[in-house]
Amino acid sequence: MDLLRTPDERFADLPGYPFPPHYVDVPDGDGGRLRVHYIDEGPLGADPVLMLHGEPSWSYLYRKMVPVVVAAGLRAVCPDLPGFGRSDKPAKRTDYTYQRHVDWMAAVLEALNLQNVTLVAQDWGGLIGLRLVAEHSDRFARVVAANTFLPTGDRDPGPAFKAWQQYSQETPDFHVGGIVKGGCVTELAPEVIAAYDAPFPDDTYKEGARQFPLLVPTSPDDPAAEPNRKAWSVLNTFEKPFLCAFSDSDPITAGADRVLEESIPGAEGQPHTTITGAGHFLQEDRGAELANVVVDFIERTR
Repeated sequence: MDLLRTPDERFADLPGYPFPPHYVDVPDGDGGRLRVHYIDEGPLGADPVLMLHGEPSWSYLYRKMVPVVVAAGLRAVCPDLPGFGRSDKPAKRTDYTYQRHVDWMAAVLEALNLQNVTLVAQDWGGLIGLRLVAEHSDRFARVVAANTFLPTGDRDPGPAFKAWQQYSQETPDFHVGGIVKGGCVTELAPEVIAAYDAPFPDDTYKEGARQFPLLVPTSPDDPAAEPNRKAWSVLNTFEKPFLCAFSDSDPITAGADRVLEESIPGAEGQPHTTITGAGHFLQEDRGAELANVVVDFIERTR
């Protein structure tokens, strides 16, 4: 597998992102290895909060949440999915599959030997993270789902997602920072938009970002449909604490929280919350507020 690696200088002096890089090598699924970057803050012996980002962001999205989590005495672990952030980027779009991303993050979970994990998952972080919860349930203590879902292709994804999927394939300029800005309610400073662009020096680094919207199962015969159905068979019996913290202004995932709350036993009786004044990227709009919801949830369910 041919890999691209964003030069380190692209990540120098990003606003609000003082975290030193950490790396782990995992099998690339093609006989080689790829390097995955992750934030790792707080005591190594503390309970980990695994925060998984989605499309087309990276761990920069969690910069407002990490300090709150660490101040609560917890360990904050935020990987960059391969193809994003400081992680290696497979050079061909065909190298990106849903299953590979699940396998890559499972390898990170194992390499770091994370136990008693609280998963915080948004967007593709949930599509991958909920698979991890289903397939490695023993490692997880609880879940916070934020603007995410686990599709099997058996339901229509809705007009907002279809419009995004079409845009992602047809726009000549896949401006990552501009896409993140468009998914926020608050105004983003130019230097913040530039930070979201930092992992992508040119279009050759964006193959994963371009491919991700096509990997969401939208038909019952999608390659990921059956594995996701199997995951749901586990989640339908998952009794560990499960909290939904969705925003009030995200047309992409609106309503998915109700499905999760009604389908997962561990969600029953939990104080599900709506983060107001936030768009799809609620970590950017209301990061500290979401982090406090996570910390309170952990303290209440220990």
